Amino acid sequence: MRFLFRLPGLARSAPPQETKAASGLSSGFAIVSGDGAAHWSGRSYAALAKTGFMKNPIAYRAMRMVAEAAAAVPWLAYRGTSEVADHPALALLTRPNGRQSGPDFFETLYGHLLLSGNAYVEPLALGGDLRELHLLRPDRVSVVEGRDGWIAAYDYRAGQVTRRLAVDRDGPGLLHLKLFHPLDDHSGLSPLVAAGAALDLSNAAAGWNKALLDNSARPSGALVYQPKDGGNLSADQYQRLKDELEAGYSGAVNAGRPLLLEGGLDWKAMGLSPKDMDFIEAKNGAARDIALALGVPPMLIGIPGDNTYANYQEANRALYRLTVLPLIARTAASFSAWLSDTLGEGLRLEPDLDRVAGLSAEREALWARIGAAAFLTEDEKREAVGYSA
Repeated sequence: MRFLFRLPGLARSAPPQETKAASGLSSGFAIVSGDGAAHWSGRSYAALAKTGFMKNPIAYRAMRMVAEAAAAVPWLAYRGTSEVADHPALALLTRPNGRQSGPDFFETLYGHLLLSGNAYVEPLALGGDLRELHLLRPDRVSVVEGRDGWIAAYDYRAGQVTRRLAVDRDGPGLLHLKLFHPLDDHSGLSPLVAAGAALDLSNAAAGWNKALLDNSARPSGALVYQPKDGGNLSADQYQRLKDELEAGYSGAVNAGRPLLLEGGLDWKAMGLSPKDMDFIEAKNGAARDIALALGVPPMLIGIPGDNTYANYQEANRALYRLTVLPLIARTAASFSAWLSDTLGEGLRLEPDLDRVAGLSAEREALWARIGAAAFLTEDEKREAVGYSA
């Protein structure tokens, strides 16, 4: 682009009123770089996927930790209080379809829940028997309300084809899992929406750092013109200079670009330095907010300055107790009710806590405490640790 900083042919005409207001000087002018408006990214599924999971390392790692930990927990099936080791539902959850194993299926399901607040499971039945389970991408599913305001059907759009999945139909219907949303009756709220401001701050800090390193300078302040002969810029010269300054030097992409100044122009730095803004702490604070919104103790992601938990092992137990297990519990309850209606029998699914590595210390303490309780019978002890009599 061309630069007009040589400013040939200064005119004696009075500068525009905007110039005087910007400079506050009796002679000369100043152009202040940058506007005060904050710019926020979108909150749609695609926008959160790009700005969060695909672009932000904190959100990516926190979501992977929760989804992988929850997907790795095995399932148990019960009829009443009796465990059924070879129940068909367990075989279905172990191999939901021909393209996914159980952990892959549930990792994707939990990822959909965390990213959009919704997860949709479509069953495939052959001859009246439930054979496969498939996940539908949440941004392709839309809710169709009936006249009474309740959900009448779901529309699934893939490419140019739209399929309508009725709620009241023969055979198993679509399973919709969702997180709590205070303003929507039919859809869930993604945790990343609550962390949207922290996501934008973290991504903007990374973009600013990259641009700053690329340009090796930091122009931020006012461009001041004070000619020796007391002349002023014409309105056209002022506007052209302002437009080129905004086009060539504003925004994170142009952060740090050096200015070429001639013809009585001078740059007065007005911005705060990263040290003044406590830049690193602000970036860590944004990362901490993202981790907390997703339910991951910041210590587990390596964010410095967080001493909430005494050690790493305690933080790991908190991840399971406060985030992973509640997520599994709500998923197990939804699958239990849905499969019970589909299979025509009472079924209760529960996670096998004895095989969760992160809870091994707690389970050992529980076994020791129950084993030492002489006032309990053998059947009561088995029930206390999750086994049938």
